[in-house]
Amino acid sequence: MKYFVATYTYGEQSLVDATRPAHREFISSQLSLGRIVGSGPYAGGDQALIILQLPETATESDAATILDEDPYTVAGALSAREIREWNPVMNIFS
Repeated sequence: MKYFVATYTYGEQSLVDATRPAHREFISSQLSLGRIVGSGPYAGGDQALIILQLPETATESDAATILDEDPYTVAGALSAREIREWNPVMNIFS
């Protein structure tokens, strides 16, 4: 498996709040598919982290395609999103 981390920076709070239930449903569906192994907001901040596990042939573009379907992205609730490949040296996910 190949891992990617996505950092979300929240935009307009009222839009984030309104979209949160759909976002959590999306995250749950991706978790059920085995694509997401962890997600959640940073404590006290305006950012969140999502960890994805995808097939070894996956690219950052593949991770972006999945996260493009996140209601936060669709609704424009994020002011920024960064996706990077991640190499977990101490891997507890497999």
